Amino acid sequence: MRLYLVQHGEAMSKDENPERPLTAKGRENVTKTAKFLKKKGIRVRKIFHSTKLRAKQTAQIIASLLGCELQEEKDLEPLADPSIWAKKIRSMNEDIMIVGHLPHLGALASLLLCGESKEILRFYMGGVVCLEKEENWKLLFSIPPEFMDE
Repeated sequence: MRLYLVQHGEAMSKDENPERPLTAKGRENVTKTAKFLKKKGIRVRKIFHSTKLRAKQTAQIIASLLGCELQEEKDLEPLADPSIWAKKIRSMNEDIMIVGHLPHLGALASLLLCGESKEILRFYMGGVVCLEKEENWKLLFSIPPEFMDE
């Protein structure tokens, strides 16, 4: 099983727009990431995303290029308990993607990789981290949008 963790793209500040939609640069970077994933043949059936607009927009851009389902989840908010998703993932056996926020994504990744919720990976807005589970979880890659070729 592969787990793709995507931090939402760059969003407007609360002062610019309280809903915090993606900026033009955020949309551009997420589109670049989605094209990269498609070119590499990465397939997921479902993308889970938080209820925040910036995560929803990020997931929609990726889903439109990869052709997968979207599912909104309240327990993917920035400060949600990462153990909730660590438990959910244990019962899954197909590749999935989670689009969310820091610190949640970082805490989830470290919980899966080393059993503790601490900062061990660097995430990038619009970038992707891929973990793979065989017997244990391992890091396959972490790529920011600016290093993705189209």
